[in-house]
Amino acid sequence: MPNTILTVNMITRKALMILHQKANFIGSIDRQYDSSFAKEGAKIGDTLRIRLPNRYVIRTGVPLNTQDTVERNVSLAIANRMGVDLNFTSADLSLSLDDFSERILDPAMSVLAANLDSVTINAMILSVFNQINNMGAPMQFRHVLQGRKILGQFLCPPDNRTANLNLQDNVDMVDNLKGLFNDKTNLSKQYLEGYMGRTAGFDFLENTLWPTQARGSANAAYTVNAVPANGATTVVVTGGTGVMNPGDIFTIANVFSIHPETRVSTGILQQFVCTSVVGTPMTSVHFLPQVTSAATSNQSVNALPQSGAAIVIAGVANTNYGQSLLYHKSAFTFATADLVMPNGVDFKAREVLDGISMRIIRQYDINTDAFPCRLDVQYGYLAQRPQLAVALANN
Repeated sequence: MPNTILTVNMITRKALMILHQKANFIGSIDRQYDSSFAKEGAKIGDTLRIRLPNRYVIRTGVPLNTQDTVERNVSLAIANRMGVDLNFTSADLSLSLDDFSERILDPAMSVLAANLDSVTINAMILSVFNQINNMGAPMQFRHVLQGRKILGQFLCPPDNRTANLNLQDNVDMVDNLKGLFNDKTNLSKQYLEGYMGRTAGFDFLENTLWPTQARGSANAAYTVNAVPANGATTVVVTGGTGVMNPGDIFTIANVFSIHPETRVSTGILQQFVCTSVVGTPMTSVHFLPQVTSAATSNQSVNALPQSGAAIVIAGVANTNYGQSLLYHKSAFTFATADLVMPNGVDFKAREVLDGISMRIIRQYDINTDAFPCRLDVQYGYLAQRPQLAVALANN
């Protein structure tokens, strides 16, 4: 029986399937593909503009009080490139697709998926400001429920929620929850690597790539030194020693979160995540989310931080702790665009699967009498709605 020669399109589609299966964080968040780049190819620096939901301020009483509709969007630069380079011969194309996948594609796509997932995870977790603080103790199911409560307070849609756990959190949780997991009926998610089941409104996944958070050396003596302006993402501080690290979570006395629609204080201190600091000891802290107390569509807190207000940092100074994440699909975006297809090569193909675009090119090298091949993904990522995510800090 004659051999069936694999085509470049078959190889590319299979490679994308393996990549999607193994990158379970990317596979569980919003993925966007911009086909407008397909004609001429994506170039470094191209961006997507992602529209955010409109927010309005309510009127009370009879008199008309019109307000402008301000379309809000965030820009996502697709400025990153990652790929894997390998050699395979024409004889390799005579293998069955399963054999070719096992020998060549699986090892290549596994390392690409792990690195794409890791880069995205490490960047996105630093934008998450809601956290369940349980440092130094094992994770319990009630922490998932506490995170679920926070997501509800920020009006997170009830569908497409994921609990993505690190290895230790999974060890602590799976025995307690194994009787609660139900068979998954959504076949599109069944093949995700690390998928465990669904309970409490979350699809539970396990991922080996979650980073630990190294809590900074800042002590508990810092206070606000100057009232920031509305819309600020920086606060001037004084009185303490040491520094916060990016990813450290803190609260400020008397600065409470608000209901996203009514703008009424929840009575719960707003959490902030440090993005960077200035000075040692610190003179200012950059953070997310912005602080806006004015009754506008961007209001985020009940009041601005006042001079002398105490800053409380979660966790113990100079201590590492594990992180897992609860999130809605739309909290984060991973986007790809088409890469240019060159002429004069042995073969080439470009395929898109579930929002991920990959290009494969093979060329003959006369110097080495070999067929080097490259697989590339042009990508970007963004925490477009980090309020729809809650970090779990345990152990």
